[in-house]
Amino acid sequence: MDPEELRALWFTVACALAGVGLVALPAFGLAWLLARRDWPGKSLLETAVALPLVLPPVATGLILLKLLGRRGWLGGWAHAAFGWDIAFTWRAVPVALGAAALPLMVRSFRVALEGVDPRLEQVARTLGGGELRVLRTITLPLAQRGLLAGLVLGFARALGEFGATVVLAGNIPGETSTLALALYRAVELGRDDQALRLLLVSIVLAYGALWMSERALGSGRRP
Repeated sequence: MDPEELRALWFTVACALAGVGLVALPAFGLAWLLARRDWPGKSLLETAVALPLVLPPVATGLILLKLLGRRGWLGGWAHAAFGWDIAFTWRAVPVALGAAALPLMVRSFRVALEGVDPRLEQVARTLGGGELRVLRTITLPLAQRGLLAGLVLGFARALGEFGATVVLAGNIPGETSTLALALYRAVELGRDDQALRLLLVSIVLAYGALWMSERALGSGRRP
């Protein structure tokens, strides 16, 4: 791999990790609300969380661009308060990757939390445990394998994100180019050897992440 390809590789891995870290707490909070609480209109939130899974990724990118562009609500605030531009800079890449990973992480976290017997949590509360202590000592340890699998699955999804990234961050070589964008550029320019190398690297990364996710889930199963 040449230096440009290596940079795209490490940039993608770093941004995928940052994107997953960016949405991990919101994803857990949403999953906890969906798994542990019932309220009118809950199905509306469930649908909204799952919507990016069925929307064209370009549409997700356009929504993010409207929010995070210099004229957008959040992007305008960041520019006015800190002088930061988000859209079409490297900062947009973790945001786009995190947005792509969020729905899968919420689903995985929710399944993990629903697998914890609520009676154990209730017993801990009757013994004087507060909500945070119950969460820390009962819920998280029992759900940790599923939560870890959700993090890895979100990372795998972030690695392959293309549509939202190209709309929000652009495909700027050396600045916002991820593996997926570099692969697209190589195909577009007819660089077949480079495209094949990037394809193989993408497959290895995705396969490894999915294998780790399955191992995290499988390690908790018993015959």
